[in-house]
Amino acid sequence: MQITTKAIVLSGLKYGDTSLIVKAFTEQSGLKTYLLKGVLASKKGKIKSAYFQPLMQLEVVAYHKNKGTMESIREVRVNYHYESLHTNITKNAMTLFLAEMLANSIFEEEENQELFQFIEASLQWLDTHNEISNFHLYFLLRLTKYFGFFPQRDEADAPYFDLMAGEFVQTTTLNPMLYGENLNYFKAFLGIKFDELHSVKMKKVNRQELLKSLILYFELHLQGFRKPKSLAVLNEVFS
Repeated sequence: MQITTKAIVLSGLKYGDTSLIVKAFTEQSGLKTYLLKGVLASKKGKIKSAYFQPLMQLEVVAYHKNKGTMESIREVRVNYHYESLHTNITKNAMTLFLAEMLANSIFEEEENQELFQFIEASLQWLDTHNEISNFHLYFLLRLTKYFGFFPQRDEADAPYFDLMAGEFVQTTTLNPMLYGENLNYFKAFLGIKFDELHSVKMKKVNRQELLKSLILYFELHLQGFRKPKSLAVLNEVFS
């Protein structure tokens, strides 16, 4: 079946000498894997390998067999032209990290327009703003809403957040916990919007600790989730 859909690139892997295997989150069909034969060798072809950088926003004309196998792309164009996402060092490191987080979190081959539109709009915000040091924390926290484990806000004044239970609690257990300064930042992100991210002032160590806790939160609640390898690069950029 031929389909025209928006797509956000999650990963690209060289296959053989000239081909590319691309994983993309599509607006109409969820996660899809495409085999782009010869794309690395062709300089005159309509489909360029540069289109498939992490988190590129595309419109593709593709053939979907929907049998769990790799699909093919007939045409592709850039749907949103980034101004700085791949050229700004900090944003590029964040892009690689978030692409890996999404690739390790999205598994369903089914339409989820709300999730797609959230990712699409969030990346465009990141591309056009400069105060972005808290972006990845807020983005990941908001992302949990679409995966079904957004923090329950009952007892939000409690001194602990149980990462396993996904709720605020009055006493500690053997489960991993958020508390103290990092819990205060966590609560702050729950109550703001993207344009207010700059209002949360964090030290480098707190940012890294909270990010580590958020990754663990994903690991505890998403079956099959793998820790991102690009985390070390991100931490180095923000150090």
